[in-house]
Amino acid sequence: MSEKDVLTISHSEGNGLTGEMRLPGDKSISHRALLLGSLAEGKSTLAHLAPGEDVRSTINCLRELGVPLVEEEDKFVIGGQGLRGFAEPKEKLDAGNSGTLTRLIAGILATHPFKAEIDGDDSLRSRPMERIIDPLEAMGAKLDSREGSLPLVVTGGDLLGIEYRPRVASAQVKSSILLAGLGASGKTTVVEPGPSRDHTELMLEAMGYPISVDENRITVSGPHPLDPLELKVPGDFSSAGYFIAAACLIEGSQLTIRDVGLNETRTGFLELLTEMGASIELTNSEEHNGEPRGDLVVSRSDLTGVKMTEDQVVKSIDELPLLAVVATQAEGVTEVRGAEELRVKETDRIEATVTNLKNLGADIEELPDGFIVRGRNKLSGGLVKSFRDHRIAMSAAVAALVAEGETDLVEPEWVEISYPGFFETMEGLLHG
Repeated sequence: MSEKDVLTISHSEGNGLTGEMRLPGDKSISHRALLLGSLAEGKSTLAHLAPGEDVRSTINCLRELGVPLVEEEDKFVIGGQGLRGFAEPKEKLDAGNSGTLTRLIAGILATHPFKAEIDGDDSLRSRPMERIIDPLEAMGAKLDSREGSLPLVVTGGDLLGIEYRPRVASAQVKSSILLAGLGASGKTTVVEPGPSRDHTELMLEAMGYPISVDENRITVSGPHPLDPLELKVPGDFSSAGYFIAAACLIEGSQLTIRDVGLNETRTGFLELLTEMGASIELTNSEEHNGEPRGDLVVSRSDLTGVKMTEDQVVKSIDELPLLAVVATQAEGVTEVRGAEELRVKETDRIEATVTNLKNLGADIEELPDGFIVRGRNKLSGGLVKSFRDHRIAMSAAVAALVAEGETDLVEPEWVEISYPGFFETMEGLLHG
């Protein structure tokens, strides 16, 4: 990370986002491709992986577990070790800031007959892990934690499949259980209370694994070998959101985003913006390994507020802090409820979002499970913080471009977690 502590961002002054861009690879898909590729029988080739520190943590952990990964220009070649082929690590596994890595690799480690410790940074240590501890122990693994948080010691072995009903829809929890189920005896079923992102299911199907998906009931039958994977990761939609939002809000914008992932479990933010009146056109759509992708053309739009449904909240959970920024520039009221999951992300994203936007003059009310924004607001430059959270930092940057005057963003370097070069890319599109 950069050591720069404060970044001053100036109002765009009518300089819209123009031209074309390609995004870093999708972070969620990159994690899963690396992990599942390591469990395959044979070599997998992955291109355009996400470049951020979270995915680098996954690569480092897999190497610690004896998985050969060779980097060749924009590709990684993984020597698959089979479902239970990891070597016992000599050191603890450092997951950095990645909750996705922590929860998914815990499911894989639960099938291995050795003890492994997972740890991470202070932010990750504050995130709850009980939601994976309970089902993995029900399958036969032993997990020791620090009061439900990291460090987490996983002692794996022979697992038995279970049927599990998580209290909240969570792709990380679902995936952790399914990955444990790959090496377990019998059927492992997750019945979710609502939809969550389905990258794991699509990738398992593409790799020839027997998986059944019946609405929110997902079943794997283990053990069964995984075929190698040949994949070019699409652009990260969660990262695209910041550029889409800025293009919608800033006068003179006409932006084309090439080859972005458009999985319908991830594009709730796109649906919301369209409902709010955004001018967004989809072109060149295609599908690869079950994952839809395409180009988006975005231009400046007049927006109106929206009241979100429960399904929309789940499908746009990562983008909700950004939605709050957009809502400050939309006519009318935008209301988000049922998003208490934001309280236990890298930071309390509800509190962080409300704090930052209030500092810029927004009319925003904090709720226990979301927020209400009463637009349209005239924002003025001030002080905002990343709260050591990459998504809060990028959302604050978009707000700063809309706010009159100059805005100081404290600890902007946290964008490196998912999007190295974010600020330089935004600057280039504004003045390109």
